[in-house]
Amino acid sequence: MNLEIKGQKVAIFGAAGGIGRAIAEHFLAEGCDVVGFDRAVDAAPLQSPGDLITGNVTSFAAVQAFARAHPDTRHVVYAVGVGSGKFGFPFWHLAPSDWKAVLEVNLVGAVNVAHTFAPQLIEQAGGSFLFLVSVAGQIGSPTDPPYSAAKAGLINFMQVVARDCAPYQVRANALSPGMVKTELNEAVWSASQADLPTDQQQDYATWAAQKISGTSPLGNWQTPDECAAMATFLASPHARNITGQTLNIDGGQVMHS
Repeated sequence: MNLEIKGQKVAIFGAAGGIGRAIAEHFLAEGCDVVGFDRAVDAAPLQSPGDLITGNVTSFAAVQAFARAHPDTRHVVYAVGVGSGKFGFPFWHLAPSDWKAVLEVNLVGAVNVAHTFAPQLIEQAGGSFLFLVSVAGQIGSPTDPPYSAAKAGLINFMQVVARDCAPYQVRANALSPGMVKTELNEAVWSASQADLPTDQQQDYATWAAQKISGTSPLGNWQTPDECAAMATFLASPHARNITGQTLNIDGGQVMHS
């Protein structure tokens, strides 16, 4: 399929690795001009030196400076996610102080990005936002309550962005992965094992296989490439009537009656 987005500029937050990197590579394959922003950049450039910069999404000033450097951006992807690093079941295993950083990165960072880029996209009367969320934000997952709550908040905020930007033909959607092999997923496994007796601990492969079989009707891992394929499609004219939606790539984990 010709996605008809060749030559368009895409700004990707969280582009250095994981799902964000896969999304960047898929946009590059479509002939887009891709620029990235990440908190720790030790990855290879996306296409040329300087197109992947270090920055903190919790700094509104840093996000604004990035946007000023790329005034012709047409699509914005927020592929940023961090957990508390602790296993939150029951929720009082965490302290209220564990919540702030998770909310700042997952939710407030996305707010910074939307506030910064919305005027640009509105001025050019077209474009899109895509926010990476999680099935955890839809089901009240007990694994990491701050992360789940932040992603739930981001789903709600995405709908606000979609509604307010719709008159200007600027769309906003959320992409919700299930089980994907990323550093964040491994961190969830590590936290879940920390307080278990040695004889009850599981290696990552065993833990993941058990979790997938227990939660995903299709019984499969999801992959960064699957998420990236959906991300590029949502930026294309083929998705011109898709906005305000949360699209699950989760093997059937989240099903609404």
